[in-house]
Amino acid sequence: MFFGNYGLYFLISIPALLLGLYAQSKVQSAYKKYSQIRISNGMTGAEVARKVLDANNLRNVRIEQVRGTLSDHYDPRKKVLRLSQSVYGTPSIAAAGVAAHEAGHAIQHKEKYGPLSLRSIMVPSVQIGSWLGPIIFMGGLLLAMDNLAIIGLFLFGATSLFAIVTIPVELDASKRAKDVLSSAGIVYGSELNGVSAVLDAAALTYVAGAVQALSTLLYYILLFFGGRRRR
Repeated sequence: MFFGNYGLYFLISIPALLLGLYAQSKVQSAYKKYSQIRISNGMTGAEVARKVLDANNLRNVRIEQVRGTLSDHYDPRKKVLRLSQSVYGTPSIAAAGVAAHEAGHAIQHKEKYGPLSLRSIMVPSVQIGSWLGPIIFMGGLLLAMDNLAIIGLFLFGATSLFAIVTIPVELDASKRAKDVLSSAGIVYGSELNGVSAVLDAAALTYVAGAVQALSTLLYYILLFFGGRRRR
């Protein structure tokens, strides 16, 4: 049974793991390539973000520099767009794409974009469920307490749902970024292709994250029903 459970886990998780590794490789490759290509207008990531925000009447959104690589994010609670060091002050195609993408989240927030609102509501439950769910589930299995195991499944299931909801949020932000970069004349021709390469690769990482979460949830469900049959 020990080997069977772990064999089942690897059978389910390996495809998702390989997809995740491929997605990470793609995003790192695209980001590295287009980080080395200067944008023709010479605008830094911070300047691109500011232009996109101002064009959408979001002058109240501040832009800050943060440490890390690809640590860029928009904080809807404080209305702050935080850009990593390699994006904030760099006039590259990759920086323009990432900055515009994060500004896209600010636009979503302003327009009360449904999936973003849902994701924000889910954050507290996901922060708890991602680590507590598996503990409660395994405890329920070991103690043969089905109700406890089911609670654990639902808690972890919220993590999977969060990962699924994240996909349209990120895809929409990327679409908004491409549209505004093109319509505002910030990027031209092949530069837009570079932006698309970076943002599309980043989107794949969210798809991979959802697949990994769902594969783990499926493993837990199979464990649960397998345990019940053996009693």
